[in-house]
Amino acid sequence: MKLTLRIWRQAGPADSGRMVAYEVPDANPDMSFLELLDVLNERLTLEGDDPVTFDHDCREGICGACGVVINGQAHGPRERTTTCQLHMREFSDGDVIDVEPWRSVAFGVVKDLMVDRSGLDRIIRAGGYVSVNTGSAPEAHATPVPKPIADTAFDNATCIGCGACVAACPNGSAMLFTSAKVTHLNSLPQGAPERSERVLNLVEAMDAEGFGGCTNTGECTNACPKGIPLDSIATLNREYLRASLGRK
Repeated sequence: MKLTLRIWRQAGPADSGRMVAYEVPDANPDMSFLELLDVLNERLTLEGDDPVTFDHDCREGICGACGVVINGQAHGPRERTTTCQLHMREFSDGDVIDVEPWRSVAFGVVKDLMVDRSGLDRIIRAGGYVSVNTGSAPEAHATPVPKPIADTAFDNATCIGCGACVAACPNGSAMLFTSAKVTHLNSLPQGAPERSERVLNLVEAMDAEGFGGCTNTGECTNACPKGIPLDSIATLNREYLRASLGRK
């Protein structure tokens, strides 16, 4: 396959960026998108040019490190797929592909396609945990959890914190990410001790990071590679109202 990549190049946070076109004449349809960038970077390095900077780690759709906007879509055209799991067979020979970083005020560009997503880490740090007693492990069935509740918790626990929801949202909102953490932990009996404190702290941290407000456009859940449901945002709003009314 012969492809043309138009990639956002930006030397640093204070610099102006621009789209730069690169020809990739030997793309294999079975390559992942990140492997395509690897091939391009190998050539750029051999030619003495600066390789394209991008985030990656596990390359198995687990860590949430990868993530770029491909032809205007977070993670690219295939639903429920991270950038590292997107293969070039989704494209056609001769295609021109635009590759950009996540676009959000809260996600500053570090270099090229790499952005600073540490704001999501700080949201989790504000209350994404449960209290546990130290000592021997409890019996697995000591605390029964009804299956519908367990399913809801598990569905939200699949969030990998990649930030696609923020990049896809026209407001740059992190509500889907934050609601996944709240719904996951607040659904379970283990999360009950911090239930109210958790949602208040997470929302406060989210607002402090400069993420936008949610207007229920739904682009977040469409872009989410793990399919976190939009219902989770409604759960967050209910939990926040409950906690606010109970605040002394």
